[in-house]
Amino acid sequence: MFLDVLDLRNFYAQPLGGVTAQHINLGIRQHWPNLNGLTVLGMGYAPPYLRELRGEAERTLSLMPAQQGAVYWPSTGASLTSLVDANALPLPDSCIDRILLVHMLELVDNPADHLREIWRVLTPGGRLLVVVPNRRGVWARLEHSPFAYGRPFSKGQLTHLMRDTMFTPVRWSEALHFGPFKGRGYFGSARLWEKIGKRCWPAFAGVHIVEATKLMRQALPAQEANVLQSSFRPVFLPVPHLPNSYPGAGIRNPFFDWQGERNWRDPDPQA
Repeated sequence: MFLDVLDLRNFYAQPLGGVTAQHINLGIRQHWPNLNGLTVLGMGYAPPYLRELRGEAERTLSLMPAQQGAVYWPSTGASLTSLVDANALPLPDSCIDRILLVHMLELVDNPADHLREIWRVLTPGGRLLVVVPNRRGVWARLEHSPFAYGRPFSKGQLTHLMRDTMFTPVRWSEALHFGPFKGRGYFGSARLWEKIGKRCWPAFAGVHIVEATKLMRQALPAQEANVLQSSFRPVFLPVPHLPNSYPGAGIRNPFFDWQGERNWRDPDPQA
């Protein structure tokens, strides 16, 4: 179930949303310190994070799923946002250098299908960065956080999903070690709690941040392989029942007698 785009926009307009974006952006920059000359695509609701990357990347795009809705972004100038089908992106193969998924993978009906579409548009050697709620974290349990919707992931589940869709995780990190509390006096100490949480309870962070690269080898899915194998399986047909005579009335078949039985003698050329 997707969140409405207005709910996401309102969350990031609040103080808690601003602190959330600030700490996740720090994690994103650790994975992508240099984006000069690269094309960056944000999927889901990524404007709070693409805003930090736009000035550096050569081209920045934001695609939002139809079930969520889209908002005009950036607020000034030409819009860089488009409303799309999550499993049929209007992009050619191998055209994007970096793809960022935020508020996306945990909300789609079939994460594997979506990742295969991401694999298609990602360039060889390109990188995918996924931000998903941690199953163990507090952020996946309090509903005033957008990370409490959809399916949270454990590190093992995310690893299996990546490998099944021809991605290789290359680097992991976590963010949001502080709780999603709304107290205005709490935000001033959020940075301190973030540092303490990284040392004392890293397994209970609010989100996983995983960077992956796509594998260039591609195999047929199991169902397609079975269909292909059965399509070329030899079929042995029974020996057909031959008629007593063959076309050409009055002409005797030298290999068969008049009763249709096999004549094992050499045919007489005078017959």
